[in-house]
Amino acid sequence: MTNEDSAPSFSRLAAERHSVRAFSDRPVAPQVLDAILKDASASPSWSNTRPYRLALAAGEDADALRAAYCEAFDAEAGTGPRADGDFEVRRRYPDELRERSVRLGKALYAELGIGRDDAAARDAWSRRNVEAFSAPVIGLLYVHEGLMPFSAMDAGILLGHIFLAAKARGVDSCALGTLAIWRGPGDRFFDVPEDYRLITGFALGYAEEDPVNAFRAERAPIPRVGRKGR
Repeated sequence: MTNEDSAPSFSRLAAERHSVRAFSDRPVAPQVLDAILKDASASPSWSNTRPYRLALAAGEDADALRAAYCEAFDAEAGTGPRADGDFEVRRRYPDELRERSVRLGKALYAELGIGRDDAAARDAWSRRNVEAFSAPVIGLLYVHEGLMPFSAMDAGILLGHIFLAAKARGVDSCALGTLAIWRGPGDRFFDVPEDYRLITGFALGYAEEDPVNAFRAERAPIPRVGRKGR
């Protein structure tokens, strides 16, 4: 196969991968998960440092981790924000970036039929995020604080490879930055080395037949910087 022959295959794979927000209870076989991680291990890294750690929970372990996150989420209903994460996840985005985020949120809520003033429905949907949309596999990704921001860059590259390697095997995915609001649930289950900070969570599994999975975010062209004087 030539490079030109393989390009359409990658283009199709990249286009078909999207965020799934409703997973079936079909488990991801251990050998499939191992193959995904093996492929993702080929992701490039800053000076080959691999400054991240990956925690995975599947099956009953995923359910236990999910319950711990729901406990943290539900506790806020009575006390207000109780974030113990390593990074400030809930913050106002810069205006230039916020516009796209707001546009995505409006489109998704419209797809779900959730009104702007329907606080109960919005809270219920937020809880679905914390539940990892019932995915059979939940991942937590940690980065070494001593090599920031490059460790975060490497983690993002790794996550992209995981998602594409998963899709190549028919496994769907969704990034779950909201899980980084709370550090405690992961610490209950995983022995995370010192100096590693939770930057995001994610879900792996097989898409459920649910209308929400027809939703697609806008894929805008990559913003480019023009050359001065032209």
